[in-house]
Amino acid sequence: MSYVNTIRMFVRVYELGSMSAAARDQRTSPAVASARISDLEKHLGVRLFSRTTRSLQPTENGRIFYDGARRVLEAIDEAEAAVMDATQNPRGTIFVAAPLGLGRRLIAPRVPAFKDLYPQIDVRLRLSDRGIDVVTEGIDVAFHLGTLEDSTLKVRTIADCPRTLCAAPAYIARRGMPADGEALVRDRHDCLNLRFPGAKEFQWTLATPDGPRRFEITGPFESDDGDVLTGWALDGRGIVLKPLFEVADHLRSGALVPVATATPPLAVQLSTLSQHRRLKDPKVQLFADYMAQHIREDLRRAMALA
Repeated sequence: MSYVNTIRMFVRVYELGSMSAAARDQRTSPAVASARISDLEKHLGVRLFSRTTRSLQPTENGRIFYDGARRVLEAIDEAEAAVMDATQNPRGTIFVAAPLGLGRRLIAPRVPAFKDLYPQIDVRLRLSDRGIDVVTEGIDVAFHLGTLEDSTLKVRTIADCPRTLCAAPAYIARRGMPADGEALVRDRHDCLNLRFPGAKEFQWTLATPDGPRRFEITGPFESDDGDVLTGWALDGRGIVLKPLFEVADHLRSGALVPVATATPPLAVQLSTLSQHRRLKDPKVQLFADYMAQHIREDLRRAMALA
């Protein structure tokens, strides 16, 4: 299997454009990654990458070899999956990505039980509210909240997640209760924004009697971590737009209360994204099915309790 591992390393170096990034991805050192690429070049008798102190670019031979290497790895993965017993002996490592709130509340708590059921499957979970590149980051299953743009990935819808606008009673006592989106804008309420570097002007799309409408909201606080926004809302610093499952406990306890209820936010679609070939792997299918079932149960429970 050493030559196959070398090909895998080459593919990740090519896709990530970095020897050190590929080494991290394959859980080894940059020195090992560099040695494997050098050995592969010696074996082939050609240069696969042009290296400088600042960049690493594939040569023409590297681009040609990449196309063939990808097909080889896909064939190997499919062959391995075909001979595995999907229910009795699934094994290997699954790389999973999810937004922070979803991952912490619905995915991570279920991983140990999944591991108990399938002890030979390891799960590597990456949580981030920033966008994930499923292909270049080698993700098997990515959980996604929101509208999907055109994608070459396999999309599987799990559920529609209701959302809510909410704030702490202390904020309402200080600034008043906004009835709708118009009041949010007119009275310049402090809205807590989930925003990333380079993001466009922030808007909230709310349901009105005339259909969905975008409201340009403002506020003194923003973060790229949704849980930070929830913490600020609990501290009485403003109004936050959240999936219901993330704040159900706070709504039930009264720590947060719904606001602008005449124009509620639209539900958001929860989906999984995968490369088409990855879903042919039994362990990936098992994980996706397991999580989809339990996420639906958890969402129903959250809606009933909120």
